[in-house]
Amino acid sequence: MSAEQLQGFFESTVGQISTVAVILLLFLGILLTGRGKKADTKAMVISAVLVALAIALNQIILFRMPQGGSITAFSMLPVVVCAYFFGVRRGLMAGMCVGLIDLIFNPYVIHPIQMLLDYPLAFGALAFAGIMRTRKFGLMSGYLVGLFGRYLCAVLSGIVFFGQYAPEGFNAVTWSVYYNITYLGVEGVLTLVVLSIPAVRKAIDQMKMQMLTV
Repeated sequence: MSAEQLQGFFESTVGQISTVAVILLLFLGILLTGRGKKADTKAMVISAVLVALAIALNQIILFRMPQGGSITAFSMLPVVVCAYFFGVRRGLMAGMCVGLIDLIFNPYVIHPIQMLLDYPLAFGALAFAGIMRTRKFGLMSGYLVGLFGRYLCAVLSGIVFFGQYAPEGFNAVTWSVYYNITYLGVEGVLTLVVLSIPAVRKAIDQMKMQMLTV
């Protein structure tokens, strides 16, 4: 299937319905992957709220890069918070939902692997923040872990599929490494500044404790 056909599919009604079906399956997974495999409506509802928040923040563009990518208003943080609350598995599914919804709103597809790297895997990788959820300063360190996962997806996509856009003096690898850190790094620093505010961390930690005790 050519790049034009792939793009046309994801822009079509059939493609969007198919994407929505996958999103619903992911939410079902969030519902049914709790301890003891019991349905956890609360986790699903809170995850859905965080997914919606991530999508809303992703529409607030502070700076758009010329060859794709943008600095947004902390849009990666809700997925990190979801993983911080519920662990990597549910965070991964929530992140993939964010990526697939972004695919519906802003599809740019030239290859199936590029689609996976730039949409569900890119946002899903943020869920590796959950690895740090039980450690001291777990939210901030987890955000860095998740951000690095997102960055790796962007770099791989850039190397394999967008290397031809590298300007003189760069090759596909060095250009992708540099280009993707310019916008993800800036948003990461801005988010860490917000997370360094004690009141913000305390509020998120209190919500986390409520998730565990109720």
